[in-house]
Amino acid sequence: MAKLLGPRTNDTVVNIWLLIFRVSAGAFMLTHGIPKFLKLIEGNTQFADPFGLGETLSLVLAVFAEFLCSVLIILGIGTRLASIPLIVTMAVAAFQIHAADPFQRKEMALLYLIVFITILVFGGGRFELGRAFRGR
Repeated sequence: MAKLLGPRTNDTVVNIWLLIFRVSAGAFMLTHGIPKFLKLIEGNTQFADPFGLGETLSLVLAVFAEFLCSVLIILGIGTRLASIPLIVTMAVAAFQIHAADPFQRKEMALLYLIVFITILVFGGGRFELGRAFRGR
């Protein structure tokens, strides 16, 4: 226990935690991405359009981030790169879509924003599938 909680960082523990953190964050975000993906597949493209890009394109971008990028983060393929669309999506949700809402409505988007910024900064750790593709 002292080794785990001591002042030195154990690389194995850090990498296991990054794996758990990455998979959990991606899985939690998938609960938002799957319904949007199914909505898109069904042809229902009614969606918020905060920047005037059109409802369909806005939905496609949200599906790309919340569904596809979440899957990439879970698998550990291009983890840092895949976190960028999620960061943008959560920033838009918090500061554009819910700008006038009380903090409680923004809170989840802000938490996800912090989570995906953390993934961008620290990466996915040693246990990424992307490492196998890069030969490391």
